Amino acid sequence: MKILLTGGSGQVGWELRRTLACLGEVVVVDSKIMNLADADAIRRVVREVAPRIIVNPAAHTAVDKAESEVDLAYAINASAPGILAVEAEKLGALLVHYSTDYVFDGSGARYWQEDDATGPLNVYGASKLAGEQAIQAACQHHLIFRTSWVYGARGANFLLTMRRLMRERPELKIVADQIGAPTWSRMLAEATALILAQHLSPARGADRPEPWGVYHMTNSGETSWHGFAQAIQSLDGEESRARLLPIPGSDYPTPAKRPLNSRLNNDKLARVFGVRLPNWWQTLSLCMQS
Repeated sequence: MKILLTGGSGQVGWELRRTLACLGEVVVVDSKIMNLADADAIRRVVREVAPRIIVNPAAHTAVDKAESEVDLAYAINASAPGILAVEAEKLGALLVHYSTDYVFDGSGARYWQEDDATGPLNVYGASKLAGEQAIQAACQHHLIFRTSWVYGARGANFLLTMRRLMRERPELKIVADQIGAPTWSRMLAEATALILAQHLSPARGADRPEPWGVYHMTNSGETSWHGFAQAIQSLDGEESRARLLPIPGSDYPTPAKRPLNSRLNNDKLARVFGVRLPNWWQTLSLCMQS
């Protein structure tokens, strides 16, 4: 069995290369092999590989840049998933795709459910929502995992940026009124592999309802960016001495507006697949130890 994995050098893709390896032959592609802004390249690669499963963690994730790179953001985050969905449907393949809490407007303080009304505040969120809709319209066998605040031991992310800045500066101002769940890329990869193993298992009952659809997949618990930074500092030891000052998001203006409430309810994932990611603090500690 072949699994086509996009974005193999990204945070989530890098971890998926390892967790998916026990399920089949993982064919890894990056932007050099399959440029997601090139529709013909996507079709050519999918048809050449003819996978049974397509896993797509690749995305235009530069949230602020997306405000000025609208066409590129939509090409990668909306059009490309739609093309993958069309090709998957032709092959009878399963498409696994990752989306974001940014599809919501961030209002209120409750945890967002999968069927809540969407309302993205920025181009990145709008393009990711368009990608979800394109998949749902074109491919029956799909799993869309919405996640939030992804970090890892490689790439560009909040964890690595904070560790560097805490060594370079005496004081850092960190937004304290945006709430979500920091999610380790390895946890996403491991949960995905567990779910796909269930799907591929010969023991799976024929009378079991098909699981296709949208699911929220984040580490459990919640914190602010300031709380996340404090946790990083406490686990980083004596090398991180910067003073961390909490500020409102309004004091740190960015080209793209951020949601205040990024809490995602993961109960559906646990109910359907029996998978629930650990608390964000626990996995942050594991990540930093590794």
